[in-house]
Amino acid sequence: MSLQIGIVGLPNVGKSTLFNALTQASAAVAPYPFTTIDPNRGIAAVPDERLEALARLVGPTQVTPATVEFVDIAGLVRGSHHGEGLGNRFLAHIREVDAVAVVARGFTDPDVPHVEGDLDPRRDLEVLDLELALADLETVQRRLERTRAAAKARPKEVAGELALLEGLEAHLQRGERALTWARTNEAAALTRELHLLTAKPRLYVANVAEDDLPDGGEKGAAVARIAQQEGVPCVVLCARLEADLASWPPDEAAEYRAAAGLERSGLAELVWAGYRTLDLITFFTIVGGREVRAWSVRRGAAAPEAAGRVHTDMERGFIRAEVIGWAELVAAGGWAAARERGLVRTEGRDYVVQDGEVCLFRFNP
Repeated sequence: MSLQIGIVGLPNVGKSTLFNALTQASAAVAPYPFTTIDPNRGIAAVPDERLEALARLVGPTQVTPATVEFVDIAGLVRGSHHGEGLGNRFLAHIREVDAVAVVARGFTDPDVPHVEGDLDPRRDLEVLDLELALADLETVQRRLERTRAAAKARPKEVAGELALLEGLEAHLQRGERALTWARTNEAAALTRELHLLTAKPRLYVANVAEDDLPDGGEKGAAVARIAQQEGVPCVVLCARLEADLASWPPDEAAEYRAAAGLERSGLAELVWAGYRTLDLITFFTIVGGREVRAWSVRRGAAAPEAAGRVHTDMERGFIRAEVIGWAELVAAGGWAAARERGLVRTEGRDYVVQDGEVCLFRFNP
């Protein structure tokens, strides 16, 4: 599964610094717009205490976490939907991802000028939303022109699509996002087909100064209020601090975070928020004493689909799944003991895998 989260925002808000900290990559960082031209891509491990508990139980030679792919996308500016600042290329990159992490700047730095002149996270997010909405509106209107032309020759065939497009156009013109319009299967399918930017699930990141941690101060609170109004996650962090701490020994980094009032890494918070935004769950597999591995799958996936995450042959030849919750397995002391106690269940093709389950897939090779 290669689901991707795009890191988006205005220039100089700390996107590349955040990307580097998340993925331990080396994307260029500089105090001027458009340092990032082509998108940088990197993988971030999903920190999971359940995986650690299973590893302590099994003592494997290899422990493999689930991962999320992040894409560092260049900053958008006013007029991006018309091509300002290479906007068309950057908007195309956003179309390719499955969800977006919208970064708002909440820190001041005389060496890193703000593209809008002064610091105002709410205004910055409004600029970003406007550019995405206008780009979507242009996409919808181009499709409408073709559909209306087709309606002259085949009115009955395209009547349904025409009505959907006109409703979507009116929705976007009111300043609403496509995500809040796509309430039916037909509407959702249309927004996916059009690759609309405002139809993508999102989360917010308030990138604040270290002195404003842990709550983010006034600027962080402004971003958090927007996220709360929309019912989406908001992560408050200091990207520069996280980038520094990523290179420290884990115990020293944890001690520093504790002194700053942080319960855990802002990066961990962001990865988990992204995981939830993509609507993923985690299941685990244990291969003898060799490997304990976490796998991600869409919530609601049936057992054969989950088996296919491990290997395509498992999905094609799926027979059954043997399943147990991770906590039950740890409490029992191992797979054999759990089986003896009748804790391991046998499930068929229609079984929906639940978050945190340990699965053993039986299949015909």
